[in-house]
Amino acid sequence: MVVGLLNIKIVVRDSRSLKDKRQVIKSLKDKTRQRYNVSISEVGAQDNHKQCLLAVAMVGNEKRYVNSVLSTLVNSFRLFPGVELVDYELDFI
Repeated sequence: MVVGLLNIKIVVRDSRSLKDKRQVIKSLKDKTRQRYNVSISEVGAQDNHKQCLLAVAMVGNEKRYVNSVLSTLVNSFRLFPGVELVDYELDFI
């Protein structure tokens, strides 16, 4: 069994308030959960209306598969409208 952990730092470009940010982040989290079958949560910078720290977790039988899905997820964050991927870290347990 392999657990993949992905920490992502993003910037919500057009956010003027926490409400704007939360709308974008909720949409991003919901689409990510549905499309990739992963657990995702906002874990930091919750009081900053521009930045967001997300944690994504996935469990699988093969490291190669988990790595592939999480790498694809990183690319989808790069393409998501309204957000900019700043940094990410991928770990396996």
